[in-house]
Amino acid sequence: MLFVMAGLVAGWWLYVPFHEFLHALGCLATGGEVWELEIAQIYGGGFYASLFDWVTPHSEYAGRLSGFDTHGKDWVYLATDLGPYLLTLFPGVWLWRRAVAWKRPMLWGAMLPVALAPFVSLTGDAYEIGSILVTRLPGWSSEAVRSIVRGDDLFLVASKVPAGVGLMIPVVGAAIVGALWAWLWYGLADRIAGRLERMAEVSAEGGTETR
Repeated sequence: MLFVMAGLVAGWWLYVPFHEFLHALGCLATGGEVWELEIAQIYGGGFYASLFDWVTPHSEYAGRLSGFDTHGKDWVYLATDLGPYLLTLFPGVWLWRRAVAWKRPMLWGAMLPVALAPFVSLTGDAYEIGSILVTRLPGWSSEAVRSIVRGDDLFLVASKVPAGVGLMIPVVGAAIVGALWAWLWYGLADRIAGRLERMAEVSAEGGTETR
């Protein structure tokens, strides 16, 4: 348990800034712009700020991409949100599972934040993904609705919903869609990991037969 906890602490400390940089990369790679990325000092914000002038070494959160422009394109917005979660697809869940087979408790702990990132993000990025999709539906696609419902903090968004307007319905819908995305994304990562393991087993068996 001690090794698992040590790995978890180290993995989380490394993953937080990497996660935020992948948000920025997702935005830039799809044609968006980035001008401010917040990383808390405890996660090395000062160090990253010395390397990139668009990194701010403080944040109300562990880290946050707070200054970016998707040029009004939702697919760029989605790519920005999804960037870090490509690591869950690979090598996240696969390496997390392999850590058990290899009997590496520290590695297992270190990969926890990566493998389970979609669930950790249920009130953050997962909600934001859900809010992008929900506010494309007829009736909720106006700029007025989008400006209220879209966001990367479910609790903050909910606290700002005007009373009696009925906007809590798309907020709840976005939370549900985000949770569904998290389960589907993890399920896909699990299938990829299983497929890679089976391929490795077949390869090992073939190698054994040829000797």
